[in-house]
Amino acid sequence: MPSRTAVLRSALAVTLTAGALTTLGTAPSHAAPAGCTGTGPITCRYDVAPGHYDVTVRLGSRSHAAGTGITAEARRRVLNAVDTGAGQLLDRVVTVNVRQPEGQPTGQGGTGTPGLTLVFDGRSPAVEAITVRPVRPPALFLVGDSTVCDQPTAPYTGWGQLLPARLREGLSVANYADSGESSGSVLSNPVLFPAVRSQTRAGDTVVIQVGHNDKRTTATAFRDNLTRMVREVRAAGGAPVLVTPPVRRLFDSAGRLTGTAWHVNELGVNLPGEVKAVARAQGTPLVDLTTSSANLVQQLGVTGSERLFLTREKGDNTHFSEYGAAAMASLVLDEALRLGVIRSTRVR
Repeated sequence: MPSRTAVLRSALAVTLTAGALTTLGTAPSHAAPAGCTGTGPITCRYDVAPGHYDVTVRLGSRSHAAGTGITAEARRRVLNAVDTGAGQLLDRVVTVNVRQPEGQPTGQGGTGTPGLTLVFDGRSPAVEAITVRPVRPPALFLVGDSTVCDQPTAPYTGWGQLLPARLREGLSVANYADSGESSGSVLSNPVLFPAVRSQTRAGDTVVIQVGHNDKRTTATAFRDNLTRMVREVRAAGGAPVLVTPPVRRLFDSAGRLTGTAWHVNELGVNLPGEVKAVARAQGTPLVDLTTSSANLVQQLGVTGSERLFLTREKGDNTHFSEYGAAAMASLVLDEALRLGVIRSTRVR
């Protein structure tokens, strides 16, 4: 009678139970698990409902060295590359939010595919087994604009798209940021802030960054919109966090950032200043991404800061490259740790 190990290695099995969707399969030793296609990258798709999932993966190969990272859904980085030697297998767990559309909530740039999509990339990706289990851990909801959102098309990358890779399992990043949104539009569109509010419960955190598209919003309206979001998050049992918008890469002739770069809008409203005022009035944690991003941009200078944005690729001094988005995610995370918004035990 064949051993249990031999049985597992001789077949690929997918079982759906009330508790979990489990995917098993390691035979032959070089094959990817069921539901997966390709070799570099390896793409895996699972028919699961929208929600939060713990994904356990066994990375590596029994026959060769590998380097494997993971993106989920619309280019959302959930695990940075892990190197393994020949015969070395490592288990990792990532917590993933599944949403349809899987990129931007309004479907801008495409709606993606239903269910969970995982892409194993890197210099030589290898995955031996995958288990997907539904969970409802504490959620970190993101509300904002194109500088935050899950951008479906490279090279555009939102900082919220790279944040999950820095977090350990047990904290699910649900990115409801969307391109072109202002403080008023995120409130009025049912698939944006209202969708976040309806899902928020005790233990959840809602991070709000608006301002890029409030070009003609009055100071009063901007404060009112932010105040309303803060109060509604608290009424739902969640913890709101306000983030001032990152600067644009706009320099004057003297090499200094312009007022537009600092988000002084067309009406003369200093939008980051208004965010700070609301945070003080409401006793809300504040991540001053405007100042920290300005310090970084100015430190790199007119030429060096091009790498953060899509200046060279697209002539775009607002949206981030993958490198820039990773830098912004680090600035947000560092301040969130300092404020106690995210515990250090949650960070990889």
